Amino acid sequence: MKRIAPLPSSLIKRYHGWRATQFEENKAWYARLADKGQTPRTMVISCCDSRVHVTSVFGAETGEFFIHRNIANLVPPFAPNEDYHGTSAAIEYAVTALGVTNIIIMGHSLCGGIKGCHDMCSGKAPELEEASSFVGRWMDILRPGYKRVAEAGGDDADQISALEREGVMVSLENLLTFPFVADRVEAEDLSLHGVWIDIRDGHMENFDPNANKFVTI
Repeated sequence: MKRIAPLPSSLIKRYHGWRATQFEENKAWYARLADKGQTPRTMVISCCDSRVHVTSVFGAETGEFFIHRNIANLVPPFAPNEDYHGTSAAIEYAVTALGVTNIIIMGHSLCGGIKGCHDMCSGKAPELEEASSFVGRWMDILRPGYKRVAEAGGDDADQISALEREGVMVSLENLLTFPFVADRVEAEDLSLHGVWIDIRDGHMENFDPNANKFVTI
């Protein structure tokens, strides 16, 4: 393991600062979480993008949200096989083991993964079509959304913005292909939600099923 490097000193310094302040001030709460386990009521599936900080956006405390992050906050269709399924495993654990009552798909503006999908599907990024591209094969999940956006027309910027919201909708659609999700939604003890946030100005939109569109909160 000679190629594994020690933690950077800047991060070690930050850790000691957190341990001496936030942790010390909430030591009893951390002990309770350790002893009694986690009981989050909400799962959030968000993007890996470092500019999207879910707990800050919703003012959540440690132990409140079960968070899964991946490229472009996508949910794949239910497909049990011998492949590796990190996102599907996280959903299964949240729903069947933790018993969450809400799942939020959180999209965002200026998403690099979404732009990559648009570039790939429109022929501008042939490297993402390679079978060896993990990003490209992951973004295949969003091809149905791209087709809907492309059919609607508009310039690239408009299409990419629309595709960010389509990513949320495709993920919500795919969530319902998981039997253990669909069953609990049908029983009305699990709710699915879709939101999109503008990382520049902070405004958030929520998908309103009655209006069949995203509306500003």
